Amino acid sequence: MTDTEIPVLIVGGSLVGMTTAALLGYHGIPSLVVERHRGGAVHPRAAAILQRSMEIMRSVGVEKAITVKSGDQFDQDAAIMAVVSLAGEEIAYYLPKFNDGVRDLSPSERLFASQVAVEPILGERARELGAETRFGTEMVSFEQDADGVTAQIRDRDTGETSTVRSRYLIAADGAHSGVRDQVGIHQEGRGVFSKSITIYFHAEVADLMRGRSLGVIMVVNPILQGFFRIQKPYESGFLAVHGLGDPTDPNNDVWTDLTDEKCIELVRAGLGVPDIEVHIDDVMKWQASAEVSDSWRAGRVLLVGDSAHVMPPYGGYGGNTGIHDAHNLAWKLAAVLGGTAGDGLLDTYEAERKPVAIFTVGQAYARYVTRAAPSRAALGMDALVKDDVIDLGYRYRSAAIASEPGEAVVHGDPREARGLPGTRAPHTFLVRDGERISTLDLFGRTFTVLTGSDGGAWAAPAAQAARELGIEIGIHHIGAPGLANPDGDFESLYGLESTGAALVRPDGFVAWRSPTDSAAQGSTLRETLRTILDR
Repeated sequence: MTDTEIPVLIVGGSLVGMTTAALLGYHGIPSLVVERHRGGAVHPRAAAILQRSMEIMRSVGVEKAITVKSGDQFDQDAAIMAVVSLAGEEIAYYLPKFNDGVRDLSPSERLFASQVAVEPILGERARELGAETRFGTEMVSFEQDADGVTAQIRDRDTGETSTVRSRYLIAADGAHSGVRDQVGIHQEGRGVFSKSITIYFHAEVADLMRGRSLGVIMVVNPILQGFFRIQKPYESGFLAVHGLGDPTDPNNDVWTDLTDEKCIELVRAGLGVPDIEVHIDDVMKWQASAEVSDSWRAGRVLLVGDSAHVMPPYGGYGGNTGIHDAHNLAWKLAAVLGGTAGDGLLDTYEAERKPVAIFTVGQAYARYVTRAAPSRAALGMDALVKDDVIDLGYRYRSAAIASEPGEAVVHGDPREARGLPGTRAPHTFLVRDGERISTLDLFGRTFTVLTGSDGGAWAAPAAQAARELGIEIGIHHIGAPGLANPDGDFESLYGLESTGAALVRPDGFVAWRSPTDSAAQGSTLRETLRTILDR
């Protein structure tokens, strides 16, 4: 007997699992989230939310709530820098302000926040949109067949078991994913290179901040290598430690002989005050690694977040990359479950996201080596690229993108994308009914056609394609009356003339474009949509 039937079962209810549930709900797909822990995150991990992730939070209506909560926790737009100790010598400022150089790229800003703050907001929104969440519940086993997945779940408090039948199962159960192991998917990469810890502590550190607005404080000295995050009102925070001793030849096993006294010594060494009073709240052990799963789909099982990729925390890309996974997958699952797309659309998830994950893992590792583990430089690493290239400049190539001739690169400068199919649709501000909005606010649940100011001829072909395929297509004439483009930059940003058009997917990526209008382009638009939707 099946106790619960649901379109999608999500195993893992932390940041990425809750994001997946909220995004599926946004697209009208109910889900069940099972999380073995009895509540959300207890440790303030994932202490940065990048612009693309904030754009996704904006799309599901939680950007403002997260912004307010993050402001309660941390200084915003603060510096990322390195020190010998918080009280001592400054080594380098990698970013004097968190949003320096990127404000023009998005309507959203980077934030310092934590999973403790973000997960409850996402969980509440997911439930508002139709998800069910069960904490203290673990998946015991599952089997899949041609039509779906049958899973056994257990309430950890009562021991009661029940059966869940779903069309698809999403593994959001982390770096040590049991779901991934059961379907026989392996990970490839550099393996584990540090047995690290995070020390959660209380100490009076306000005076040590010396009036500086500091977001991430990397520590490199002869005792330890790691980083601080200090929470308002500067009486608590955490210290992540991944190396001990000489930075040129560190001991990367921080677990051995670990005691509370040793943790207090490490915090004091990082703060640079040998006699400061420190209270240890908790210590979490974790492994630093850089790996990507060799497959992201096994039948009706799909991987997101750390189950698909793991990376060191430098740059804050781990959780953010998982959020981007969920955004890519959710609309595709909704289209397949809603009957408007064939199963082949789901194969484009791995085709698009895996190369991006390999690139991002390489960048996170390179930042780890460059900023905190120079002894590993001799082992090789990727050349560093700018943060905005990693966050906003990644590019997709798959059957769900009508690629144009050119180099098959995974990344590029987002300012130079110019609406190239496979890139994130560029942001510019618009005015509609007296309200200032972004081009990004025009995307979401449906495909969208954006045209230049003289692109009225696209309305009929778009409407015909929508009727033939049984889907909704939004159409917006940028710069025409009712939708002003004050900066007059839309056509340049999207590589269009005033009569041209771009087709944007529900996830805000350009799928196809026609620089100018022509009689043949209407049929090309329809056939492009058929190909994308595997029809």
